[in-house]
Amino acid sequence: MRYIALLRGINVGGHQVKMERLRALFGELGLARVRTFIQTGNVFFESNDADREALTAAIETHLLAALGFAVPTCLRTVEEMERTLARDPFAGMTVTDDMRLNIVFAARPISPLPELPLWSAKRDMQIVAATELDAFVVWYLINGRPPSDGKFIERALGGPVTSRFFHTTVKILEAAKAG
Repeated sequence: MRYIALLRGINVGGHQVKMERLRALFGELGLARVRTFIQTGNVFFESNDADREALTAAIETHLLAALGFAVPTCLRTVEEMERTLARDPFAGMTVTDDMRLNIVFAARPISPLPELPLWSAKRDMQIVAATELDAFVVWYLINGRPPSDGKFIERALGGPVTSRFFHTTVKILEAAKAG
């Protein structure tokens, strides 16, 4: 099975990891055809392990031991990522220069799903749609700055998450399918 691992906290906040090192760490777990895409913690690999929870735990445990910091990991298959992008609740939205469209990937199933749409206290983030594992979020820039409450989404979805811009997620899927 081809997986996409979306890692949180790679090459941000002082947690610098070269992609060569990241590929080696995934290889140490016996994962096959390991590749990375851009410097933000997107890893493609193959595994016969269909137990997502066990595979996620193994990756997170290994990365913590090797890197010395926790790396929440969101696993998706290529097919799941295709379905997520096909949902595209942003289609038909009028997007302005002060908006950024994001997909938030949950490490564990979101339960219960929040009542939507859900706004942050400062009204600089809006969750417009959600599934069991993903949420679609609009950022509203205020004075050119991105939202400041980094925990709003995590609190709303009930656990560790990572996000990617919608257009970047399209490129991640294309790269995963190309290999």
